[in-house]
Amino acid sequence: MDPLEDVLALLDTCGHVSAGLVAGGDWAVDFPPPPGVKFNAVRRGRCLLEVDGVPESIALSEGDCFLLTRRRGFTLRSGPQVPAVAAGPLFARADAGVARAGDGDDVHLLGGRFSFGARAQELLLDGLPPVIHLSAGTGRAQAVRWVLDAIDEELRHRQMGATLVAEHLAIVMLVHVLRSHLASGAGTGPGWLAGLADPAVTAALACVHRDPAHPWTVAELARAGSVSRTVLATRFKKAVGQAPHEYLTAWRIELAAKRLRKGEDTIASIAHAVGYGSDSALSTAFKRVMGTSPRDYREQTESAEKVQMH
Repeated sequence: MDPLEDVLALLDTCGHVSAGLVAGGDWAVDFPPPPGVKFNAVRRGRCLLEVDGVPESIALSEGDCFLLTRRRGFTLRSGPQVPAVAAGPLFARADAGVARAGDGDDVHLLGGRFSFGARAQELLLDGLPPVIHLSAGTGRAQAVRWVLDAIDEELRHRQMGATLVAEHLAIVMLVHVLRSHLASGAGTGPGWLAGLADPAVTAALACVHRDPAHPWTVAELARAGSVSRTVLATRFKKAVGQAPHEYLTAWRIELAAKRLRKGEDTIASIAHAVGYGSDSALSTAFKRVMGTSPRDYREQTESAEKVQMH
């Protein structure tokens, strides 16, 4: 697995496709802050996107899509100064998977969201801007358009397993949008995601993710990226915000934490799987990174899950 695949898998990333929106004339719809990451794609027409806390509105045209990576309210509208209606009642009246606003069908939007398990904010979302806008004119737009066409096809014909197929296709769209964002050089906060924009750092990250239990040295990671130890250490720290050995420790702890949340393995077996010789060695590193012992972390997770069930 590469780092992007690894992190999305670690976070139990799931796609959810919601009712579409068809609108025309003068219209505006207010959406509450969404759970997870919201996406919309303009399949026909054009509209404006306004996001709470983002000073400028974003013009969306046919073929454009956006990701909203923060829990912020947003409005989609035909133009400025149009009074908005609440999305909840509008989508509650959706017919055949389509909600309607305004008068006509000049605009068609396909929407949904991505949900994640624990640690998504720190591992993925904090490194992204509040809104990622992928314009139809960008290089990867064609791949995203293909995915959206396929989702549309599934939702229109509703063959067996259509929802499952559409939600897996949504994950494909997410990967393409993230790739496009990285390739654009747009703002990405320090972290593994920013490291993917640097070939030498990407090679080092790939080594760590391919075999996290290996006792990687800076020299080995530098050889993988065809640079010197000094160059890798400097570029890795600048992009990721951590030294290579710190990132290796942090990733091992993330893997251990997921196994602890699942509750299936002993702490000793988890320690061995992620590169520690004993449960005490894992416990020391885990407490340094997470602020609690593996045993207490597992108990806290189990307690939280029981509360959610009730």
